[in-house]
Amino acid sequence: MSNYSIKTISENYKMTAFGVSFEDFNDWAGNAAKTAAKKAEITENGKLAELLALADGQQYQINYVIDGKAWRGFGVMGDFNVEDAVVLEFLAGDYLVVAGTGSDKDSLADEITGKVFGGMLQEITDYKYVGPGNSTFVKAAENGEFYGEMWLRVNKVED
Repeated sequence: MSNYSIKTISENYKMTAFGVSFEDFNDWAGNAAKTAAKKAEITENGKLAELLALADGQQYQINYVIDGKAWRGFGVMGDFNVEDAVVLEFLAGDYLVVAGTGSDKDSLADEITGKVFGGMLQEITDYKYVGPGNSTFVKAAENGEFYGEMWLRVNKVED
């Protein structure tokens, strides 16, 4: 089984992000293309840089459910009023934290997400993912590689 930890967040927190909704959650190729196009758009028009400058500079890849639809975006920790951005609420509670390392900064968040949703959640029987969202960050590690973590809100399964 993959390594993970459980960390408790004592207060609700918010993240501000730009993203896209998915009409068909199972359209992996189409959703990846929509997500890549949105990231390119907010990078080229400076909106992502604007958000990063308002916060601590750490970018997050965020998956959330908005109005019953799957949503994916890119943003920061905190509540900021930026045109066309959404503010997402993350609830206090236990969070499953899954770490990963890799040599490609741009693909590491997707690799961790794939590991988690590609089977790891099914292997963990003492906690259940409850959402409504999750976030992943990637940062440079000291050895020239990259380090990332995915945080997902979970509830302990009671016997």
